[in-house]
Amino acid sequence: MMSKSYTNLLDLASGNFPVMGREKKRLPRVMTVAGVISELDDDQANSVTSDVPSSIIVDRIIIVANQLPVKAKRRSDNKGWNFSWDEDSLLLHIKDGLPDDMEVLYVGSLKVEVDSSEQDDVSQLLLDRFKCVPAFLPPDILSKYYHGFCKQHLWPLFHYMLPYSASHGSRFDRSWWEAYVAANKIFSQKVIEVINPEDDYVWIHDYHLMVLPTFLRRRFNRLRMGFFLHSPFPSSEIYRTLPVREEILKALLNSDLIGFHTFDYARHFLSCCSRMLGLEYQSKRGYIGLEYFGRTVGIKIMPVGIHMRQIENVLQLADKESRVAELKQQFEGKTVLLGVDDMDIFKGVDLKLLALEEMLKQHPKWQGRAVLVQIANPARGKGKDIEEIQEEIQTSVKRINDKFRQPGYEPIVFIDRPVSLRERTAYYSVAECVVVTAVRDGMNLTPYEYVVCRQGIPGSECTAESNGLKSSMLVVSEFIGCSPSLSGAIRVNPWNVEATAEALNEAISMADGEKVLRHEKHYKYVSTHDVAYWSRSFFQDLERSCRDHFRRRCWGIGLSFGFRVVALDPNFKKLSIDTIVSAYSRAKNRAILLDYDGTLMPQTAINKVPSPEVISIINSLCGDERNTVFLVSGRGRDSLGQWFSPCEKLGIAAEHGYFLRWSADKEWEVVGQNNDFQWMQIAEPVMKQYTEATDGSSIETKESAVVWHYRDADLGFGSCQAKEMLDHLESVLANEPVAVKSGQFIVEVKPQGVSKGLVAEKIFATMAESGRQADFVLCVGDDRSDEDMFEIIGNAINSGILSSSTEVYACTVGQKPSKATYYLDDTAEVRTMLHALAEESIPPPSSEIVS
Repeated sequence: MMSKSYTNLLDLASGNFPVMGREKKRLPRVMTVAGVISELDDDQANSVTSDVPSSIIVDRIIIVANQLPVKAKRRSDNKGWNFSWDEDSLLLHIKDGLPDDMEVLYVGSLKVEVDSSEQDDVSQLLLDRFKCVPAFLPPDILSKYYHGFCKQHLWPLFHYMLPYSASHGSRFDRSWWEAYVAANKIFSQKVIEVINPEDDYVWIHDYHLMVLPTFLRRRFNRLRMGFFLHSPFPSSEIYRTLPVREEILKALLNSDLIGFHTFDYARHFLSCCSRMLGLEYQSKRGYIGLEYFGRTVGIKIMPVGIHMRQIENVLQLADKESRVAELKQQFEGKTVLLGVDDMDIFKGVDLKLLALEEMLKQHPKWQGRAVLVQIANPARGKGKDIEEIQEEIQTSVKRINDKFRQPGYEPIVFIDRPVSLRERTAYYSVAECVVVTAVRDGMNLTPYEYVVCRQGIPGSECTAESNGLKSSMLVVSEFIGCSPSLSGAIRVNPWNVEATAEALNEAISMADGEKVLRHEKHYKYVSTHDVAYWSRSFFQDLERSCRDHFRRRCWGIGLSFGFRVVALDPNFKKLSIDTIVSAYSRAKNRAILLDYDGTLMPQTAINKVPSPEVISIINSLCGDERNTVFLVSGRGRDSLGQWFSPCEKLGIAAEHGYFLRWSADKEWEVVGQNNDFQWMQIAEPVMKQYTEATDGSSIETKESAVVWHYRDADLGFGSCQAKEMLDHLESVLANEPVAVKSGQFIVEVKPQGVSKGLVAEKIFATMAESGRQADFVLCVGDDRSDEDMFEIIGNAINSGILSSSTEVYACTVGQKPSKATYYLDDTAEVRTMLHALAEESIPPPSSEIVS
């Protein structure tokens, strides 16, 4: 039976899903040691943390991708299937970088359609012989999921192509998105059939399965799970056009580690998380992490490599064949440039042809000598765009060949068919230069393959140069993922046809010595950063990202793709109202310290004046003679004094404690040691300069401090300006008695020795000196300045200002890393808690009640 949690998630994601078909019997878990492994029955399935005991001793990783690394071919008698490993699949070679004793299990779909009557037999065969678990997608889902949402929406969008009109790309289709979610759900069910959640790692690959992490995380809170995106990730300006942008971002963030080929792709993803979800990343000891509800989601930047052993094996075979000799004879006396691309609108093949034409025109010496061999692999997708680009390429090839043809010479040899790796190596061996002019490509391993093939193997005749030295040249687009790692290549903007033509001429005209040096540099990198190195590095980071999984308390919250796992330190827990009310009722001397903005008043509120409800609660708390109640805020004393004038017994610490008043009938005390504010004349002009340059920012001038606000500015620009301003102010105010601090959308300059922590310490000390040492402390706040109060409480107990028996409730607002021991979710819960305490308070005698 299908898990209810998945059914609900799917239904909530959209309300109109196709029927999945009849339920299949679950596959047994794969066992590596003798023993009995319990089936994950439906009662256990409803739990987010599995109690199924694991009998697997060694670690195991489940690799999930759209397609399995196997080839399927119908038998000649049409009775059954023949299966074999797909040696060209990247997934197959991932295990080379994993620990030797680690078991690898694959989950994915097949490239062929298998009749429903054969699916169980095929599943068992693949599981037994290949450790593969096939996911069979119904034809209607497959079409909309792969050819629809993946290939006509995600793929163009991630390659910076927007459907500006109905004739230019495909508009968003809700049914395609529903099929995408449905397909991801089917993949998740296959993973669940074989997983041991306490022992296994899961590694998900590419844009086809970007919402799969939510399905798996919803089922298993502590699952160790990584995701790697093999395509580009677009800038936030492009990605934000996706109607389901937040659903996909939140789903990806249910992974523990998210990998990208280049820093540009990772930077775009982080920018989207910042602009759309309000998340900020941190870099610590070389590792980038996003704090997401108490979990740190790691960001990995590592370009994939090629499988060296596979290339070397193919070179040994190719060396014994006649194909290399045939090509050398065919292109004798010619300089061969080589292109190997999929027939895709983003590969820039048409631009490459135009660049060759321009080179032959501008440098006539290459007419009759320079030949471009262009291998065009079949298109993976389909549609009008593909048909148009095919027609354009064919037309360009014919026109250029007609224009520059000579007896025995055509400038372009166009190969429009699949070419095996073995045949490609033969072409690599005769090519002086490989040209890649893709306008956008996630990685592109063609240059890597070329470099290794030009290096050859010891004793190889097909790749050795006449002088015994190896050389190669590369002209690559700056818009492909491998470009940053090829520092010896000539990088081009393929849209600039003239510049690309000059690059082609430079590459084939370069001195042999320079070619050798560039080749050696590339080969050193490519040979050491192969696919094993990539998978080993990713897995090590995944282990590091998951090391605290079983130390923290976790639980899932949220519906549909808003689901996320909250992970907290075991000592950090939600404040129980019953518990604090019980402690409150027993106490005789209570200290209650409350922040205002973000604690009593929501940060997003436009009207910051306290409501009658807040005034009533505060008055009730102040009316109990056992209470010392203080409002500790960064706001100025005038506004706080005016707003809380009905609360005559309320103490107020304004401007982070620079001004202090014990009650309405007392005078304001100046707690700060320094009364010289000449530094404001230095700080304000600097802030004014940044305000003029940052739309949406503003300056707030207090009596003791100056604050720059950027909450209403562009998030990315405001944050960047805030960091720059912080450095600027620290520099110009280095000799002044002030502290420059950054906070939640603010940069503040205030006198040294002023903090909410010192205010708390003064309040506790004054109570102790008057013989009313606090035996109950409640301290509530929401931002960095309130952390000073939480920290000082522990010091106050050690110094004797507070007794070791004092019941302390340091509480932050929101689930986030904090020095507080407790948390409440929002300001509404804070008011509910205070209301409960107010009801337990003893009111003052009737004669003291102000009418």
